[in-house]
Amino acid sequence: MSQNKQPRSPILSILFTLGILVTLAGLFFVFGGSELLNQKNESAKKSIHESIDKNLTNLAEPIIEKVVQPFRVPDLSSVPNDKYGDSILRGKDYLEHTFEKLPQFVGAKNNCTNCHLNSGTTQFAGPWIGVVARFPQYRSRSGKIDTLTDRVNDCFERSLNGRRLPEKSSEMTDIISYMTWLSKGYAIGQDIQGSGMPKIVLDRLPDLKAGRVIYESKCASCHQSNGQGLYTDDGHVAFPALWGSKSFNIGAGMARLQTAAGFVKKNMPIGQGGSLSDDEAWDVAGYFTQQNRPDFKNKKKDWPKGDRPKDARY
Repeated sequence: MSQNKQPRSPILSILFTLGILVTLAGLFFVFGGSELLNQKNESAKKSIHESIDKNLTNLAEPIIEKVVQPFRVPDLSSVPNDKYGDSILRGKDYLEHTFEKLPQFVGAKNNCTNCHLNSGTTQFAGPWIGVVARFPQYRSRSGKIDTLTDRVNDCFERSLNGRRLPEKSSEMTDIISYMTWLSKGYAIGQDIQGSGMPKIVLDRLPDLKAGRVIYESKCASCHQSNGQGLYTDDGHVAFPALWGSKSFNIGAGMARLQTAAGFVKKNMPIGQGGSLSDDEAWDVAGYFTQQNRPDFKNKKKDWPKGDRPKDARY
């Protein structure tokens, strides 16, 4: 005996149809729509990468156009009459009378201003004009980013054959104060006329015999025939020692041929800078840099990445 089927209600039919449509839509998304979405995402990523690639050359260019800033020496009358001004003047005094004022940190009988001439205000003689704007900087000798206090202490350990000043000491603060005052108005990352130590590089070994002749005729009257320098009766440096126990050690920049030759060419004999030829400066620098001088105990730590320059003494 067959049963009669109940007619389906309109509401159930609608719900049933909607369910089928939702299911089909889901299947479409899983098997087709997701692929379209992935294509859109890949297209967006490609557009971003193309934009980055297009601008890579711009990113590599300096933000500020390189300029060479003029060399300006501030007048001492502009030192402020306050505690900062007092610190500036103390720093200047330490740099001018280093071995006298800071004997516990100086092994040589030299002052900072024996190389950084006229209190660090002479072009091509390692001037401190604008020096604060050049630090921190990467230096191959240390193989790291050095601060200005690191650089100052390099000089204490090498050029003064001494030991490091505590970074937070009042003496270091005063030295940095003076250099900061000399650097007022200079932009970071820009070159300055006459900054640094010049170099001479000739494609030959120095002639040490010729260098000795030049030394005796041009240099010995100040630095003495034995290279031991000249000092006043009260112990002030008249002319610094160029070799021997009173002089800079083998780790100093001035112990390197190219730097010493460039310095001599630009600045020596004192008051007659530029009077020697490149060959004369090269030979006389070769002569005095090769004389006996103190060792540098930390020399094995220099140029840790293996890029030691050819004119290094070790």
